[in-house]
Amino acid sequence: MMFGQASAKIRLGLMNCSSARAVLGNVRLHAVGSRYSVRFVGGLSQKDRPSGLNLQQRADISSTSEGSLVSNTKPFTEEELERARQERIKGLGPWVSKLPEKWIPYAELMRLEKPVGTWLLYLPGTWAITMAAMQTSATLGSTVWMLALFGVGSLVMRGAGCTINDLCDRNLDDKVIRSVERPIASGRVSQKKAIAFLGAQTAVGMGVLTQLPANCWWLGLASLPIVFTYPLFKRFTYYPQIALSACFNWAALLGFPAMGIMDWSTMIPLYTSSFLWCMIYDTIYAHQDKKFDIKAGIKSTALAWGDKTKTICNTLATIQFGSLAIAGINSGLILGPGFIGGLTIFAYRVFTMIKNVDLDNPKDCWKAFISNIDTGLYFSYALIFDYLLKLFGLL
Repeated sequence: MMFGQASAKIRLGLMNCSSARAVLGNVRLHAVGSRYSVRFVGGLSQKDRPSGLNLQQRADISSTSEGSLVSNTKPFTEEELERARQERIKGLGPWVSKLPEKWIPYAELMRLEKPVGTWLLYLPGTWAITMAAMQTSATLGSTVWMLALFGVGSLVMRGAGCTINDLCDRNLDDKVIRSVERPIASGRVSQKKAIAFLGAQTAVGMGVLTQLPANCWWLGLASLPIVFTYPLFKRFTYYPQIALSACFNWAALLGFPAMGIMDWSTMIPLYTSSFLWCMIYDTIYAHQDKKFDIKAGIKSTALAWGDKTKTICNTLATIQFGSLAIAGINSGLILGPGFIGGLTIFAYRVFTMIKNVDLDNPKDCWKAFISNIDTGLYFSYALIFDYLLKLFGLL
């Protein structure tokens, strides 16, 4: 009975297509549990595939790379989906929106229109490089070169991480309104093309890694298993932020051997500090989607900690800045005016963010999340200030 009802609904939807005759003669309906799929017997060209179906009359149909259609009723109205589409287009910004139309979905896969993630991936590396440059009295040219190289690596590997995430979450993203318009979930990029694009990004990332000293290679490659498996964590644990924080701050370790020094007594506390900072801001980020995450079965620290989030984040922040102070002491840089001033500003901004953010307001969570770019940059500028003082013999 259910099979027949589903068949009737899909036929009714297809009858509203201009290509209804071509479609009805080439489809078979398959039932798998409570899901139904429509498979084209002879295959259809892109122009013959159904389009323009009324969301209120039929089950949503999304195309797959094998030429089949899978019905997956989305928990959103037609108006909500249209609003999400318009917000996506508006959010492309002045640069991505000017790319050739066929390139835009791939730029979105890399999140080029949302550079906040690239900045947050890059910043711990700038701290490590600058601190190591002061410890080794590195030249300005070598320091700037390494900062640039890490910038390219952050852009590319963050894009690869987002592509992996979207591939793994392609059946979850369409259940969260903020992610329903992502390229794979919306069908604008097929799974096969996304995998090929991921391969290209990984190749570029490996090319960047080969530009680093040889003793960086094993340390850089050690992060890849976490990068590739992070999206799976949200399915079976409420702490996917641990996996994200572990790989997202790897540059805090990598920056030291990149500058020719392996100072574990500084590297470990700096990495710990960066890790805890990521735990804080990504938990705030996760509070944006908690209402939809519950329905979709997605887990996060936002759901695990609930109304205790601010208390826990304050505790993490206290340990974060204690660890950062230890990194300063062990490196001998704690007395630099930039380090002391930067640490003070860093702590003030993080504790203020935790205090003021409204965790039940998605827009306020996003505002707090992106504020971490400036927070991290202030500390980078402070370290660069100390480096220049040391370079000119004033420190």
